[in-house]
Amino acid sequence: MTQPAIIDVSRFLANPESAEALLDCKELVKTLQLTSCLVIKSPKVNEEDNTRFLDMMEQYYEQPVEQLMKDVHPEWHYQLGATPEFTEEPRDHTDVIKSLKPQYAAHAPKGADPKWRFFWRIGDRPEKTDYPELNCPPVIPEKFPHWQSVMDSWGSLMLSSIETVVEMVAVGYGLPKDTLTKLMKQGPHLLAPTGSDLKRFGNLDQIFAGFHYDFNLMTIHGKSRFPGLYIWLKDGERVLVKVPPGCLLLQAGKQLEWLTGGDILAGFHEVVVTKETLEVLEKAKANGTSQWRISSTLFGHVASDKYLTVLPPFANEETLKKYPTTLAGKQSEEELKMIGLQKVSNTAN
Repeated sequence: MTQPAIIDVSRFLANPESAEALLDCKELVKTLQLTSCLVIKSPKVNEEDNTRFLDMMEQYYEQPVEQLMKDVHPEWHYQLGATPEFTEEPRDHTDVIKSLKPQYAAHAPKGADPKWRFFWRIGDRPEKTDYPELNCPPVIPEKFPHWQSVMDSWGSLMLSSIETVVEMVAVGYGLPKDTLTKLMKQGPHLLAPTGSDLKRFGNLDQIFAGFHYDFNLMTIHGKSRFPGLYIWLKDGERVLVKVPPGCLLLQAGKQLEWLTGGDILAGFHEVVVTKETLEVLEKAKANGTSQWRISSTLFGHVASDKYLTVLPPFANEETLKKYPTTLAGKQSEEELKMIGLQKVSNTAN
């Protein structure tokens, strides 16, 4: 079965103007055009940071529900702090699911996802914004004195890796290197580890994150301790992702699709309990280790008060009609409504 291509970003980091780095950038763009995702190998990736992060998140989600609920903020549309299980609802993509070949079928979502999530902001936020709930202050859980340092350490590495990749995307398209990173400056970037309780929901084909795409610019994942992430390539093939040690998985989001006029598409994916998940779960039971599946995920965004507009190489009558210029914050609000996290908009248009 196909796995996402692995792109080594070392040559770009060492000398982004070299001929070798340019070849890597073009290969990276080609990979995203074909698959909407890729795996990067980077000298920045430190497995110890990921291990410390996963250890802490397992301890966090293993707390009693009443303790977790102290970190829940629906008044911020759950955009910081904890989101309880059965809150986030996958958008209805029945038409896409029906179009898939039977051997690559998706699990049709059955209501809200039985997963917890925690949103932790990474990077600076604007002093003034028309979208305050997308840029609200951090939530620091009780009983975790090292919370901020662990989250910031791993989150900053992941955000930096997204910035490297979008610089390579720009160069691969023949655009200035900072074309996309300028749009990301002071964006509502969120480290967003999910927690799925395999003790309660450890049945084959249990859906933890229903079939969906991400609405941000790019999403990045570290290696999880439990498999279960399926992605769909542009040709409709379904792949159970395996992230090699020392690597990170990236997926294109709707904002990148918008900016490229659909040249790169937002990739569909889901998280379910697979046979491979159950094999690892049995080992966890035998070893007495945590039975929570933690996703090591960060969402990189275009800044809320900046415009999503099709970039010049992709701008024509057709793409401008399909992807009309709009504020990134407005696009985010509309997507949040669709997945049940924002009930009422109280921000400027």
